[in-house]
Amino acid sequence: MPEQSRSVTFKNVSKVYASRVNAVDGVSLEIAAGSFVALVGASGSGKSTLLKTVNRLIEPSMGDVLLGGVPVTAEPPHLLRRRIGYVFQNIGLFPHMTVGENVAIGLRLAGERDTAARVAELLALVELPPKLAARMPDALSGGQRQRVGVARALACNPGLLLMDEPFGALDPVTRDGLGKAIRALHERMGLTTILVTHDMAEALLLADRVLVMEEGRIVADATPRALLAGQAGAAADALVAVPREQAARLAELAR
Repeated sequence: MPEQSRSVTFKNVSKVYASRVNAVDGVSLEIAAGSFVALVGASGSGKSTLLKTVNRLIEPSMGDVLLGGVPVTAEPPHLLRRRIGYVFQNIGLFPHMTVGENVAIGLRLAGERDTAARVAELLALVELPPKLAARMPDALSGGQRQRVGVARALACNPGLLLMDEPFGALDPVTRDGLGKAIRALHERMGLTTILVTHDMAEALLLADRVLVMEEGRIVADATPRALLAGQAGAAADALVAVPREQAARLAELAR
């Protein structure tokens, strides 16, 4: 995917559900190609809904989403999604398929048949041994399954990677290691990455830019440094206060 086509633009995007809940409320912003952006907020703030408008898992009630300046509605959803990697918390591996078959599914849908070498390459990319290709998903640990999910998302060489609470079900050590691996892959592959998380510490450590959502709106847009300096407003300060207080308590215990 050419660099210019990896930018994401939201133009006055809103999503209103039948219950009249305004899940997303008039969001307009630009995410530059090559950025690593974290979308943070409490449960129900609209962050996952906004993310899913990019790959059209959710259609906005109003407004436009553009990929590289072109509306995402310009092509059928299945073709759009081949150009966008998507990783989510529940992983979604097909239990009746081997790891290799799961990783290769996008390649096969695109018409490729001899996928063994590419699968081995993708497993190595996410630091898994090629021999795991023959195993079934239920034989893997949670962290390994999530790495397989990342490998599958990268199979068709997307320039854009969407991640929706991808580490939420993992233990802290596995979560930290996978977060570092994703950041390294972002740099290595020149991706544009949008990470949805409710964990502000995770957002501060992984992202270059943090967007804070509240009641469907972007209420803060700042670098991690600016957030830590208290320059992004009350809603952001409240989220930053949690890891800050935890760090202070740990420092106190270590004395």
